[in-house]
Amino acid sequence: MKVLKLIIKNPLRHKLRTTLTILGIAIAVISFGLLRTVVTAWYVGVEGSSANRLITRQAVSFIFPLPYSYRDKIAQIEGVKNLTYANWFGGVYIDKNQFFARIAADAETIFDVYPEFMLTKDELETFKRERNSCILGEGIARQYNLKVGYIMTLEGDIYPGNWEFIVRGIYRPRDKTTDASQMIFHWNYVNERMKEDMPERSGDIGWYIVQIEDPAKSAIISEQIDALFKNSPAETKTETERAFQQGFLAATSAIIDSMNVISFIIVGIIMLILGNTMIMAARERTREYAVFKALGFSGKHLTQIILGESLFISAVGGGVGLVLTFPIVVAFEKVIPKGFFPVFQIEPITVILAVSAAILIGIAAAIFPIQRALSTKIIDGFRFVG
Repeated sequence: MKVLKLIIKNPLRHKLRTTLTILGIAIAVISFGLLRTVVTAWYVGVEGSSANRLITRQAVSFIFPLPYSYRDKIAQIEGVKNLTYANWFGGVYIDKNQFFARIAADAETIFDVYPEFMLTKDELETFKRERNSCILGEGIARQYNLKVGYIMTLEGDIYPGNWEFIVRGIYRPRDKTTDASQMIFHWNYVNERMKEDMPERSGDIGWYIVQIEDPAKSAIISEQIDALFKNSPAETKTETERAFQQGFLAATSAIIDSMNVISFIIVGIIMLILGNTMIMAARERTREYAVFKALGFSGKHLTQIILGESLFISAVGGGVGLVLTFPIVVAFEKVIPKGFFPVFQIEPITVILAVSAAILIGIAAAIFPIQRALSTKIIDGFRFVG
């Protein structure tokens, strides 16, 4: 009981220093949590990819189109369960700072291949009937306060002109990793207009999404698809959806890896902050520890006092930082375009890492003060002038 009282009272002997230490730890934990959330959010598309979906794109680059005629040939391959296609539309909604995926797709099959995009039966049927209709993700609808029946106007860039779409449905994400920030509309609607305005741009699609029956056969089916179009003017590259997503992330991997490293460097900063406080406290209390020894306090008692104080400060600082991280992440999510981070939330692993770091740092910061207190002889402690 006496040891516990000392553990609680010792940090209060230098209120300003302890407060600043707790504040420094809290800020570092907030920075760690925010950076880790950005990293995990960046990879959420990879985590949400389906094992039974393949992506077939142009072999040279994703930006080059594929012929619509490939569709029937791919569908005939054994093991292909379903097939759809999509095209990156681009365009500007409100202004160029409003970014989210705008996809022209096959209205008849897109939601069969992506069952995680949940729609009501009425919404889906209405969408299929109306050529100029669109479906929005729940996140986009909430961000721009859009409802069923509203008209969205896009200013085309890849496909020039003004395009008006009527919102006929809002899909809900089935899983927490499902992207709820997409706008999906009819490829046929875009293609028909291109036939009139830009005939040379019509008839091509961006990529095929192939749903297969057995994920274990993904490599075999991928090879069969690419073999169909080998030595053709538009050769293909087929890969799993996960590999396709990772390919997109490869261009920014250096930045994301740097952020990941920085987040762990922050853990080191926390240790330096707390370690500095504990070393200063140990130096100031050299004579005090000598008195404790003279009164019969054992090495075990001194270890408990010093370690307890270090863990107390790190726990309070880490707890304050962790509590503040949640509203800060929510605020950050509201100010960034939804399309950049479709799913932006603190993952359990981030909380686990932050808590573990606080405990380990509390222990590590106490090692040197404990060693100093135990190794200093009583007579040397009384002679010490700090």
